[in-house]
Amino acid sequence: MATKSNNYFYALGRRKSATARVRLTSGKGVVTINGKPAEEYLADSKALLHQLNLPFTVLEANNKYDVSAMVSGGGPSGQVVAIQLGIAKALVELNEKDFKPTLKRADLLGRDPREKERKKFGLKGARKQRQFTKR
Repeated sequence: MATKSNNYFYALGRRKSATARVRLTSGKGVVTINGKPAEEYLADSKALLHQLNLPFTVLEANNKYDVSAMVSGGGPSGQVVAIQLGIAKALVELNEKDFKPTLKRADLLGRDPREKERKKFGLKGARKQRQFTKR
């Protein structure tokens, strides 16, 4: 779901149980996640910061757009991928003709469908069973 407002472009990104609502505005490349700068929110990992800016790197549009993301659920890695998908979708809303083929080739517009498998009754987890004893 992506919509255009008067001064920003909105998109929704999901991964596992993480959901990110992303707003894209023209600016200087400031990324805020849940009201904090991305560097502070993802202080532990430089790789996640790099992954977050991948849509801009592919389009060679670094420091042109500001991103405001509200993300909930999941862990840091899932949240970053959800935000990344939201940014890519918002960029497509901004300029579909130019940006969509490039982002699609870079495999940034597809949602990863893998989810956690539910626990089944009679088992210890989704697939783990009791140890088999022969004798």
